Order: sequence, then C-alpha cells, then structure tokens
Amino acid sequence: MDITIHASFLPHDDPDASLAFYRDTLGFEVRNDVGYGGMRWITVGPADQPGTSIVLEPPAADPGVTDDERRAIAEMMAKGSYARILLATADLDGTFERVQGSGAEVVQEPTEQPYGVRDCAVRDPAGNLIRIQELR
Repeated sequence: MDITIHASFLPHDDPDASLAFYRDTLGFEVRNDVGYGGMRWITVGPADQPGTSIVLEPPAADPGVTDDERRAIAEMMAKGSYARILLATADLDGTFERVQGSGAEVVQEPTEQPYGVRDCAVRDPAGNLIRIQELR
C-alpha cells in the first residue's frame, strides 16, 4: 500500500489569530480559506511539503454535536487539552525564538527529553498544544 498523511485537523476559535500564527509565525503557506455558514476553514502547510496540510476548522462544526458537547469542547480548548500536533525542525532554537517572540504561550522551552528527543512546546491562539521536535 502507498498511504500518506494528507491533512490533519486542529480547531480554532479565532480564524484571523490562527491564520497569523500559522502563516506569519510558523511560515506556513495558506492553501485554502473557505467560509460557509458564518464559519471558516483555513488550510495551511509547509511550502516545501505540498502534500501535507493542517486544516484549521471551527470546533464542533458537525451538526450532530450537541450543545453540551460544544460547551465541553470549548472548555477543553480553553484549558489547552483538546488538540495537539507534533512538528519538526532542523533549527529548534531559532524556531523557538521566533515563536516566543510572536507572543505565543510557551509551555516548555527547548529541552533534552529523557526519551531521546530535544523539543519545545507552545500553544497556538486556540490553545492547541504545538510540540516542536529538533530533527537530528
């Protein structure tokens, strides 16, 4: 089989703030920006990886999600426990400085982990945990 990861989804509660973080801070290109029914889906990804994207989506946009579930999702997003993604870079220190300089919430500065990787962690504007590993 020839299967690749095409897209991963992360929720956003402020499309403009999320767009600024992923485009301006992380340097991802915008591949699609679609509005529908007062909501907005934004697809971003690294310019040199056209086959891999992150879709920033309105949380609980599915009509099958109840109001109680929507409230639970909003609470989890506010705590930063709803969604996460792992990115990688050859220049962890430079990337961390850029992200920290953008005002993003720092969860963990670059650290050598006991399980063999060096990484850092920040939160995007929606509270999603973004871990960034150093490529070795």
